[in-house]
Amino acid sequence: MAQANRELGLEGELSEEDLPKSRSELIYGLTDKPPVAESLFVALQHVLAAFVGIITPPLLICSSLGLDPVNTSYIISMSLFASGICTFIQCKKIGPVGSGLLSLQGTSFAFLGPIIGVGTFALNGGRTPEQALALIFGVCFFGSAIEIILSRFLHLMSKIITPVVSGTVVMIIGLGLIKTGVTSMAGGVAAQKAGTFGSVQNLALSGFVLLLVVVLTVSGNRFLRMGAIAIGLAAGYIISIFLGIVDFSALSSLPFIRLPIPFRYGMSFDFTAFLPFILLYVLTAIETVGDLTATSAVSGEPVKGALYVRRIKGGVLGDGVNSALAAVLNTFPNTTFSQNNGVIQMTGVGSRYVGFYVAGIFALLGLVPIVGGIFQALPQPVLGGATTVMFGSIAVAGLNIVSSVHLDRRSMIIVAVSLAMGLGVLYAPEIFDDKPAIIKNLFGSSISTGGLTAILLSWLLPGGHSSSQSAAAETEVEAEV
Repeated sequence: MAQANRELGLEGELSEEDLPKSRSELIYGLTDKPPVAESLFVALQHVLAAFVGIITPPLLICSSLGLDPVNTSYIISMSLFASGICTFIQCKKIGPVGSGLLSLQGTSFAFLGPIIGVGTFALNGGRTPEQALALIFGVCFFGSAIEIILSRFLHLMSKIITPVVSGTVVMIIGLGLIKTGVTSMAGGVAAQKAGTFGSVQNLALSGFVLLLVVVLTVSGNRFLRMGAIAIGLAAGYIISIFLGIVDFSALSSLPFIRLPIPFRYGMSFDFTAFLPFILLYVLTAIETVGDLTATSAVSGEPVKGALYVRRIKGGVLGDGVNSALAAVLNTFPNTTFSQNNGVIQMTGVGSRYVGFYVAGIFALLGLVPIVGGIFQALPQPVLGGATTVMFGSIAVAGLNIVSSVHLDRRSMIIVAVSLAMGLGVLYAPEIFDDKPAIIKNLFGSSISTGGLTAILLSWLLPGGHSSSQSAAAETEVEAEV
């Protein structure tokens, strides 16, 4: 109790024990202001690390909805612009909103499957692609309130959503998305309609990109490792141009500058479509806690105590507010990006002021439509070759989370049953064809089915809170909050 009171009373004074060892390895700390040239150089590395992750979800979603090139380009542009605004809020910390750390925001992969599911549901119901977007943005906007509220009660979530639960859900997210990646490798929805799905050309092109990304990822050169996805996409793009399968015709119709138009597609709401997003925003909050803890560690900032807890709460609150803002700006939920922690480690720069430069670069890129147009023309096999590796990596990340704790019989049952239920509905979605819409939307997503199974088992199976380690961890978190 005395320890808790001491931590709660701290404002700026911190003991050496509270600070990670990496602090001494930093060139610039959180509140340092590097020169403009150095800040821009580091900011560009952060942009390159996050760029592909930001534009990939909107590319896949727009392709699945059958959106035309102009609307696809617009949504990609708004994804970049929203990431810039949201990164600024997260780094600046406006009132209670934001962590005040060098933490980047970008389009979340976790929502990709459910968003495509909601869009497909809307299209099958007779809505146009634009009306499907209105429904997607509506459920994402109202769903962000869940994360905003949860940011005030983070200490209660740790009692049920353990590393076994969160790691299992991350595994399901990655394994579920692999289907989307492989579909793109074969040519995507457009190839299915044109009868070229799975052609030799598509598979050879996507296979080349996948192999190149793998080779670069295991390279001993850190710059090649960091840029593996971007280099793979660029190489595949260039080959596609020579093959004559890149269509640049839409670029001529794009304006030089594109200003954001809030609610361009409107907003609609459907409670049955909304249900899977409830769990997703809960899991996103958990993911953000992990990302911000890692950012604090590599930035030489405390990873326990009152200051740390305030930053975590502000960061999760910022995540929710930024997701709502993203929906207003006609793009998809935003979350913290973990890959940028690697950039902080390698550059030795943890200054949050670098985040302002990153935010400015993303916002400017979003205002220039040619950027979105170029990526809109990216062939699906090229995108699929790179994203399949990314999605597999997400599954492995979940495996790492699960394996970070001791797996007893209870934990193995939670993982096994949750994976079986989550992936089961992915492999046999037709089991819900004759069910009411509310059941179909709630359990039709592998993430919602597997996630709910994991949470319920973690809550109901005996022995979940018996270990002294778990009890001590919960006591410490509650005391700090």
